[in-house]
Amino acid sequence: MDPARITEEFPAPGYRGAQEAALADIREAFEAGNDVVLVRAPTGSGKSLLARAVAGCARRPGEAEPHEAVGAYYTTPQVSQLDDVAGDPLLEDLSVIRGKPNYDCILPGETDTPVDRAPCARERGFDCPVKHRCPYFSDRAIASNRNVAAMTLAYFMQTAGSDVFGRRDVVVIDEAHGLAEWAEMYATIDLSPATVPVWEDCEPPAVDGLTDVAGYAERLRDTCQRRQQELRGKVELTPGEAADRDRLAELVRDLGWFIEDLRDLDSRTTWVVDQPEGAGSRITVKPMDPARYLHHTVWDRGNRFALLSATILNKEAFCRSSGLDPANVALVDVPHTFPVEHRPLYDVTRGKMTYEHREETLPEVARTLVRIMQRHPDEKGLVHAHSYAIADRLSDLLADFGVGARIRTHDRENRDAALEGWKRSTGADVLLAVKMEEALDLKGDLCRWQVLCKAPYPNTRDSRVSKRLEDGQWAWYYRTALRTVIQACGRVVRAPDDHGATYLADSSLLDLFERARTDMPGWFAEQVDRLSTPDLPAFDPRAAVAEVGGDVSGRDGGSAGGRSGGGPATRSRSGSGSRSGAGSGSDSGSAGGSTAYDDHPLSDVWGE
Repeated sequence: MDPARITEEFPAPGYRGAQEAALADIREAFEAGNDVVLVRAPTGSGKSLLARAVAGCARRPGEAEPHEAVGAYYTTPQVSQLDDVAGDPLLEDLSVIRGKPNYDCILPGETDTPVDRAPCARERGFDCPVKHRCPYFSDRAIASNRNVAAMTLAYFMQTAGSDVFGRRDVVVIDEAHGLAEWAEMYATIDLSPATVPVWEDCEPPAVDGLTDVAGYAERLRDTCQRRQQELRGKVELTPGEAADRDRLAELVRDLGWFIEDLRDLDSRTTWVVDQPEGAGSRITVKPMDPARYLHHTVWDRGNRFALLSATILNKEAFCRSSGLDPANVALVDVPHTFPVEHRPLYDVTRGKMTYEHREETLPEVARTLVRIMQRHPDEKGLVHAHSYAIADRLSDLLADFGVGARIRTHDRENRDAALEGWKRSTGADVLLAVKMEEALDLKGDLCRWQVLCKAPYPNTRDSRVSKRLEDGQWAWYYRTALRTVIQACGRVVRAPDDHGATYLADSSLLDLFERARTDMPGWFAEQVDRLSTPDLPAFDPRAAVAEVGGDVSGRDGGSAGGRSGGGPATRSRSGSGSRSGAGSGSDSGSAGGSTAYDDHPLSDVWGE
């Protein structure tokens, strides 16, 4: 790596904000001998451009011995972030590669078939006549030979040990604040009828601790391997059998990793097990602090690393959870250059939103939301509802108040389409959103105000969370919630001349700010210090929908019977309940219809 190239590798024609100073600080950190540089850069500081400049410092083929690693990886957990990179003309030399399910086969009669289910994946010895034009293999070949290959973190981890994507000189990870949690989620083993093709042949007993799980894992791995052999013996597989084959390969790999790690007396990984419904039911095996796993999938993939995020809040804690030695890690702080008065925080708290207080608080939050809509009659807004249960209840209450014509909702299936439809709308629609605190660029009039309905504490029903709290890791608990709040606050102010208001509706957010004060970046502490109570209009639903001619025939009350009437709202009824839980006293969610990671705080960013 040649850090001296960082300025010339910056892809924009000029600098804005603190970018030039940030490049100098990053260069100095690498030249000081640090293997890893954490870049704490606030929203809107142009992290992707900084990331490209660092990647450009990687050693090139003509500068290396044959055995030395060259080139760079750019990776991010956010699918939308990768989409933004792919569409940015300043980053056109980043070669993007995605997972096979994102590409369609081009053979006649197979154009609606994803590449991972195409004839080449189903038929033994299939010689594809158009492989040289296959969109997936073409992108893969290009990315493997370009100086900077860009991919999601999921794909990056999946290719660990790959001959195509081996070790490179530099690895840049954007939005890296949740690296340990992403690794935990990726390493989680979910065993259920929906995820285990041989479930009926090897149903689990009631498990009571890791010893029982280890024995069952060995039996299940053997059963999976026998089924693998049967499928390998077939000349041609159906698409369903091909899916089973791939899932069996994942299970054999994951179960083998779990068994090996459990037997390794030097491993620092702690495993927790959930089987809430007893014998014959779903088992989830979850790792905590999987530093060894990160070494295999991330740290062994490069020589030098740059990790960028607005919310790496505590260097020592981040290093500890990610398996890094703080002595070899530098932290570069990039200041916020957006005027603090353009990003105000407003206190509109109406009580606690914990589960035991929610029914009392939510009607007051809904009434306050109507008044905020009155304050912004011709401006679009975003409501961070935190869970689908809260979003559904808010939608009902707002319909009762007669402002449903201005409200949009989404469910798990239409999430992306609903978001894009709302962004394209030209009115003053308000989106009740679940898990949209990150990787959302709502610049300018796309959104001028937002509401945080609930302090986003990790779900205490998650066994990893409860285990950490049993061990007294309360600082982690508050820091994790603060990280999500800071991410959310950055959605609506994207440039120095942009402006957007953030309203706080849960009084627990104020308590969070006090408890996590020492981990706040200075620029966010400045926002908190300016927290004020806004002068909201008196409650008048007619004024909230005057711009759209909404009907206000609903009741001035908090009945649960209302539905969003008129307008573009869509109901969110599939798999009712919480998406990720709500911390102390959080939503438990529906047991039916949930996926392996529905309860994980990062479930919506794990796109592949």
